[in-house]
Amino acid sequence: MKSWRVNAPIAPAMTRIDQLLASLGYGSRREARDLIGAGRVTVRGVPAADPGLRVEAGDVAFDGEPLDHPGSLLIALNKPAGRVCSHDPAEGPSVYGLLPGRWQRRNPPVTSVGRLDKETTGLLLLTDLSALVHRLTSPRHKVPKVYRATLDREPPRGMEDTFSSGKLVLPGETRACAPAIVSRIGAREAEIELTEGRYHQVRRMFASLGCSVLELQRIRIGRLELRGIAPGQWTELPINYFDRD
Repeated sequence: MKSWRVNAPIAPAMTRIDQLLASLGYGSRREARDLIGAGRVTVRGVPAADPGLRVEAGDVAFDGEPLDHPGSLLIALNKPAGRVCSHDPAEGPSVYGLLPGRWQRRNPPVTSVGRLDKETTGLLLLTDLSALVHRLTSPRHKVPKVYRATLDREPPRGMEDTFSSGKLVLPGETRACAPAIVSRIGAREAEIELTEGRYHQVRRMFASLGCSVLELQRIRIGRLELRGIAPGQWTELPINYFDRD
């Protein structure tokens, strides 16, 4: 696969200090000005006085500590069941509620790389880097995602050929699914590797064979496997982690 690289953006070399604080989730521009007025923000050890002062992020401290992640974020989360990949509170408890509050207020916002439905569990990437979201979700780049499915019955013979044929057309669609690799790991369990991410695709593919998916977990994205992260927990990744995928 051709090499691909995302350069992690950092705050512009010289940014208004109130704008910088707001973009990193310390509060609104007005709240940032209040923090500055309260003497909680310093520039090279000197209390900041002018909210319009242009600064480099590395020179700024809040309550004596360096700014929280002035560059971009890339987070691997083990999504538990019952959480949605949405910023809309009307849709229910969100995966973003598992992150530190300040990260939830960043601008650009932290967003999921693709979505898992409410009851699907497993590996979910979160980032504020839009170029990386596009890189990992675009079918053109063919980044593999692997899911483990528990079914309500044993799938029929020929499942492997049906999914790998590139000819399976799901109900309501006219374009065939890209070839998928599937392997049986038990009488009613299978692992399936996709390079695209259509709406409820895994569930609908098995439904086309007369099988309902009882449990679904994503276990790998590219070369990143779901290991060592408990449900509801997360770990940070280097922003260039997927450069080789």
